[in-house]
Amino acid sequence: MINHQIIALFFLFAFGFKAAVAQDFPPSSESALAWLKKIADAPHQLNYSGTFVYYADGHIEASNVIHKIDQLGEHEKIEVLDGTPRIVFRNNDEMKCYLPDTKKIYNEKRWFRKFFPNLLPQSSNSVNDNYYVKELKRERVASHESQVLLLMPRDLFRYGQQFWVDTQTGLLLKAAVVNGDNIIEQFAFVQLDINNEIHSDLLKPDLSLQAQNWQVIDLVSSVLKEGELKWQIRSLPSGFKKLIEMRRNLIDKSTLIDHIALSDGVATVSIFIEPLVKDAPAPVPGFFTSRGAINIYVRILGDNKITAVGEVPLKTIKLIGDSVFKQE
Repeated sequence: MINHQIIALFFLFAFGFKAAVAQDFPPSSESALAWLKKIADAPHQLNYSGTFVYYADGHIEASNVIHKIDQLGEHEKIEVLDGTPRIVFRNNDEMKCYLPDTKKIYNEKRWFRKFFPNLLPQSSNSVNDNYYVKELKRERVASHESQVLLLMPRDLFRYGQQFWVDTQTGLLLKAAVVNGDNIIEQFAFVQLDINNEIHSDLLKPDLSLQAQNWQVIDLVSSVLKEGELKWQIRSLPSGFKKLIEMRRNLIDKSTLIDHIALSDGVATVSIFIEPLVKDAPAPVPGFFTSRGAINIYVRILGDNKITAVGEVPLKTIKLIGDSVFKQE
């Protein structure tokens, strides 16, 4: 039943959507911006559980989510139902990602990874500078009434966004990244319960995930002070600001990686700098694509590989990647 609902939902959405191109817009209304604050706050304040789907490049993937709030904070479980099994358990910012096929568990901080419906930062003061937020009609999504919002970029350095917001709670019910008239990727709940009672046992690994033969890998990050990292960015596209500088160990990397994170209040970009490994195959510079809105740009600078990754257009990711330099 759900499969037919998913197909119908996305065919309707894919062929019925129109979006404006970047142009001069007036300031967004206070009521439109108030919806964004609700979208940012709601995932941290509510119990909810349901099934959502992700669609991009002809690929549909379903996931179950359970989210609980108690006196100790936030607790969440996300289980991907299609393809390679993946289960993420989160307690506040501490995450454990279980990969049953390889019997590996990755422990890491959440940092900037986005999980639907938690797509906006709680501080979104800069959104109006970079997007014109327009209130559209009301629509029904997963049996909930929603307010539809369109975020139109004020320049060509970012994609547009469309949000469907639950009118009662502010929880995001559906979201799309758009480029002109083209839908790049989208998330949508197909079944959702809000403010339901959630037993704590539902947010713990079951017995099949508690076997002793799993390999546990800690992905450690250290936050650096401003200027401590020698790598800097010469110029940023309008509206983007540096969030943090870190040094991290990442999956399948033998050395520590320098990481700079940027955001315009909606979209995020990460820059990874890693030393070239002696006798290893030389990395190939240029553009690389990922599924959906993520673009990747690689360049070589001296003995280092610079990778810019973000949910922004190619021109933006290249401008950011080409602006990275090492301060002597």
